[in-house]
Amino acid sequence: MKLIVSGLGRMGGQIARKLVEGGFEVIANNRSPRKVDEAVKYNAIAAYTKDEALKALAGERLILWMMISDTAMDEELASWLEIIPAGSIIIDGGNSDYRLTKKRAETVRNKGSVYMDVGTSGGVWGYENGFSLMCGGDESSFKIIEPILKKLAEPGGAYGYFGPSGSGHFVKMVHNAIEYGMMESLAEGYQMLKEGPYKDIDLAKAGETWQHGSVVVSWLNELARSALAENPDLSGVEGVVEEKGETRWALEIAKEMNLPMPAIQAAFDVRIASQKGDVNFATKLLAAMRNRFGGHEINPDK
Repeated sequence: MKLIVSGLGRMGGQIARKLVEGGFEVIANNRSPRKVDEAVKYNAIAAYTKDEALKALAGERLILWMMISDTAMDEELASWLEIIPAGSIIIDGGNSDYRLTKKRAETVRNKGSVYMDVGTSGGVWGYENGFSLMCGGDESSFKIIEPILKKLAEPGGAYGYFGPSGSGHFVKMVHNAIEYGMMESLAEGYQMLKEGPYKDIDLAKAGETWQHGSVVVSWLNELARSALAENPDLSGVEGVVEEKGETRWALEIAKEMNLPMPAIQAAFDVRIASQKGDVNFATKLLAAMRNRFGGHEINPDK
């Protein structure tokens, strides 16, 4: 199967590489040519422009995986829609607002093609461990792209189809909101160990102990434990924690539904406060965890 992967950042580059190594013919496209050059090194087909990407398909049905930020998606999508043939399948694998996803799907449908949403989780470890993929959109088109999802999920990830347009991004949005709450709870707990009545507790050792048979066993705890093992005082970490939009969207929807989300709201508020200078050991650990699973800058610009 041949497909275009457009957007070769941290996640997109991994996706393209994993598919190439899995036997897919991947046409690599990116606004920065340097990323295309990197893709060629793992045997992707270079496409420095959208026209070159279409030409490389050589008449095969167009399947386009877009790994583009939500803020740039409308512009990029409009540009692709000007040149792609009817009957194409466009996959939005980024963190898009599911409300916008439904509108975009209608726009693409009016052009005679299909827009699928695939919420993608796995961070910088997805290439090695397998991605977690949450798909929404036309079910018959899901079956067409299923081999792609299956390959990306190997060896230890998973994929699922959740229903009509927007449902995949909705599931991913809720996933990210849960992630906020879990990370905040862990960060606060480790801060309590550090600043509590016993001053010499080995935080990494506590985390390692928890990773064996306790009820808080998790990948997030392992990331926290490993960060503390390498840098017990989190020296050099400012403690400013970004938020990328998904949990903000979840809280907006929860408010519309009159659905209380106190833990997730509190976790979100901590991140906003950190951007205003309210930092502590817990926010430093949040930043360290984000760096370890997603490759996010450990000290982002405020």
